Amino acid sequence: MEINASSAFYAGLGAIQAGQNRVDQAAQQIASGAVERGEAGGQASQFQAERLRGVDRSQQMDLATSTVQLALGKQEVELGAKVAKASDEMLGRFIDTYA
Repeated sequence: MEINASSAFYAGLGAIQAGQNRVDQAAQQIASGAVERGEAGGQASQFQAERLRGVDRSQQMDLATSTVQLALGKQEVELGAKVAKASDEMLGRFIDTYA
């Protein structure tokens, strides 16, 4: 049996890496949004408070989207790990059976 980059094991590893990248990006977006809201809300005048209320809905959507992306990334990593584990177990069984 030939092991190459197109095997299920490498597909699982690719899914883990893609999921980790998604989690990293979502966490960065969530953290940067929290920092922006924290800086803007500390010493806001009445005008700034009015302006922030108008932007708040889009920031809430961004936070919701980032939170969903975070959950998707977690699932992608978990499923990639299952694929890699199953592939590794199958390979081990093939080698044990035919060795």
